Amino acid sequence: MAESNDSVSVDLGTIYLGGKEHRVKTACGVVSVIVYGDREKPALITYPDLALNHMSCFQGLFFCPEAASLLLHNFCIYHISPPGHELGAAPIFPTDSVPSADDLADQILEVLNFFGLGAVMCMGVTAGAYILTLFAMKHRERVMGLILISPLCKAPSWSEWFYNRVVSNLLYFYGMCGVVKEFLLQRYFSKEVRGNIEIPESDIAQACRRLLDERKSVNVMRFLDAIDRRPDISSGLKKLKCRTLIFIGDQSPFYSEAVHMAANLDRGYCALVEVQACGSMVTEEQPHAMLVPMEYFLMGYGLYRPSYFSESPRSPLSPCCISPELLSPESMGLKLKPIKTRVSTC
Repeated sequence: MAESNDSVSVDLGTIYLGGKEHRVKTACGVVSVIVYGDREKPALITYPDLALNHMSCFQGLFFCPEAASLLLHNFCIYHISPPGHELGAAPIFPTDSVPSADDLADQILEVLNFFGLGAVMCMGVTAGAYILTLFAMKHRERVMGLILISPLCKAPSWSEWFYNRVVSNLLYFYGMCGVVKEFLLQRYFSKEVRGNIEIPESDIAQACRRLLDERKSVNVMRFLDAIDRRPDISSGLKKLKCRTLIFIGDQSPFYSEAVHMAANLDRGYCALVEVQACGSMVTEEQPHAMLVPMEYFLMGYGLYRPSYFSESPRSPLSPCCISPELLSPESMGLKLKPIKTRVSTC
């Protein structure tokens, strides 16, 4: 670990299957980082969406055995939480300055320097995907690849800005109330997962509701404000030369944004995977749909699943379940192709 007089690590063995929490002091406040795995392996940095942390945004992916084996076999995982979004976080003082999206991206650099990391693989969901993309644009030499789920890249539209103002006002006056939770669940999940009068709400959505109860409204407001003031970074995407794998659910409210981002990235380095019957948070709703695309994507870095999983009968994506064009490594990181998946449950 890199030495720093302004940084402190706290061992919380009960969090995330024995992961260790490090609380890293940065220029814009303390950041919680859960480290899981062998520190000698390459680093995979994760960053969640609004009002979420690693438990509520990436648990489904890492609890899917084949996906977990692929990632944990090849990487040490560093789960970064937005300020005040970690488990048990206290309300941030109102007098503390509200960080911008640029500030949050710069925090990532401070985290990498604290751990003595060089170039890292990055995985982010929606707002977290924007922060990681901005970081990659500012510090290209520190990013070896991007795995983005329902990413943002444009400034907020008028409708998104209005939606965010409504949520912010509700958080301010009523806290994490039922209406705010409904807004957030619409942001995260498909209609099937959220349920309706005839279909009960899924276990995934119910678990997310419970985890949202733990968020402090003032902390969520601060992250929402940073994302609401984000600049359009579309014009700089062509300059990114790291490989980028984008997942987007066909029911995500950010579907057009993800397609726009893929179209503006260098086609020689980007692949787009469209997951059917899925919302924004593919990591929770259909994590099994990410397995084969990630396998081919990581092959470009010489990374593979351990051999004892290579012919697993539980493999959630067999060749007959996915479009033929995906089954070429050329399609991962070399050509932009919208790939639609049809998958079974994990």
